[in-house]
This record gives sequence, structure tokens and C-alpha cells, in this order.
Amino acid sequence: MDLTYASYLRIPELLTLQSPRSDGPEHDEHLFIVIHQVYELWFRQELHETEQLVRLLDRDDQVGAEATLVRMLTILKTMVAQIDVLETMTPVSFLSFRDFLASSSGFQSVQFREWEFLLGHKRPGPLKNYPKGSAEQAVLQRRLESPSVWSTFLNYLSRHGVDVPDVAVSAPVTSPIESCPGLQASLIRMYHEEPRLRGLCELLVDLDEGIQEWRYRHVKMVERTIGFKQGTGGSPGAAYLRETLFRPLFPDLWDIRTEL
Repeated sequence: MDLTYASYLRIPELLTLQSPRSDGPEHDEHLFIVIHQVYELWFRQELHETEQLVRLLDRDDQVGAEATLVRMLTILKTMVAQIDVLETMTPVSFLSFRDFLASSSGFQSVQFREWEFLLGHKRPGPLKNYPKGSAEQAVLQRRLESPSVWSTFLNYLSRHGVDVPDVAVSAPVTSPIESCPGLQASLIRMYHEEPRLRGLCELLVDLDEGIQEWRYRHVKMVERTIGFKQGTGGSPGAAYLRETLFRPLFPDLWDIRTEL
């Protein structure tokens, strides 16, 4: 049989994956499912692009790395815009099917945790949210132990003449990113003397800001929908999400602003 649009994209299978659990079912549960399935697809694409970004930096392909960052930023804008669609669902509409979600929660999204780890937001805590020995825990352990965008970027800068302190470039890949005053001094010099490298840094700042914007819109959407109730699946809900706001992924690129 000839390849068709439907067979190439596996449309018949795709359209069987929206399975509301509520009685009726409740009208807005379908929207809720579609939006979150689409988010998981975007997380998958962001992981795909971020892995490419690491490869391009390793190959010293700055043009390709910048193009990849621009694509990642464009996807982020789409992810933020999708919250507008989700906010057309009223709190009453959500409550009509919320109990059917049982123990499931967006807090359990493995792909989003993978993406955080790959970007450099490393910490072992999220691994505890999955059964010991599970595939989810294994994939997060692998991400925890793999080089991040930040560590790859520091190696790239070092190869291109930036004085990156050993304490920054040799930090364990499993460690969270910490501010490094010695690195900041080098970044300040680079910003004044190396406009090409400065442009790459600014794209990373754009990415960091975009993720912070997505987190902010996400927490406001949760507050708008359930207030400060406990989240589904026993997650902390808006209270936890608030704690994640305004925490930069790449603190050194923000800290230097005062001194530039």
C-alpha cells in the first residue's frame, strides 16, 4: 500500500489515545488530555533539540548551535501559548472530572525532568518519585550522570579562549549549577571583547528566561484552576510550583548583568 499522510503520521493510532475516564464523559476532559499529550510531544522535541545542541557545541559548530537554540525558543513560545487554551477551562469544569485523575499528576512527567537534567538543573530528588528499578528512574539516572548543556557550553568557551576556572569546568556532572565568581570575571571580559561568543550567551539567557516564563504561566494557571489545593496525585500543587519560580538555570549569565 502506498504511503499516505495518515499512515506516515499514524493518525488512526494517534486519535485512539484520547480516552476520558469521567462519566459522560465530561466535555473538558478531552481538552485536558489533548493539551497534556501535546505538551509531552513538545517535551520530546525539546529533548531532541537539546541533545542536538550538545552535539553541535561539542563539534564547535556555533552557527548550528545558535540555530538550534532559536528553534528551542520558538517551541517554548508555543508551549506558553498553549496555556491560554487550557485557561479556557473553568475551575468548575476541571472539578467535574478531577477525581477521575486519581494518582496521576503532571508532577510525574519524566520527560520534563529529563529536560531539566539535560539543561543542568541536576538534583537526585525527582528520582524518588518513581518506583525503584523502574524504567523512569533508570532514564533519569542516566540523564543525571550525563553532561549537561551548561557543562558542554563551558568546555566550548574554554576551547575558544575564555579562561574558565577549573572549579567550574571540572565540577561533577551530577552537581547542580552554582554561581562561580571566577567564571563571572571571565564572562564579563568575554562580553566586552568577543561579540560572537556573547551572542551565544544571550541565546542561552533567552532560553533560561523562556523556561522561567513557562513556569510562571504554569503556576498561575494552576492557581487559577484549583487555588492552593493539593495537586492531583498528592503533589504539592501551586505551593511547590511557586518555589520553582525565578530560579535561573544559568546563574552566572544573570549575575554578570550588574557588572557589565
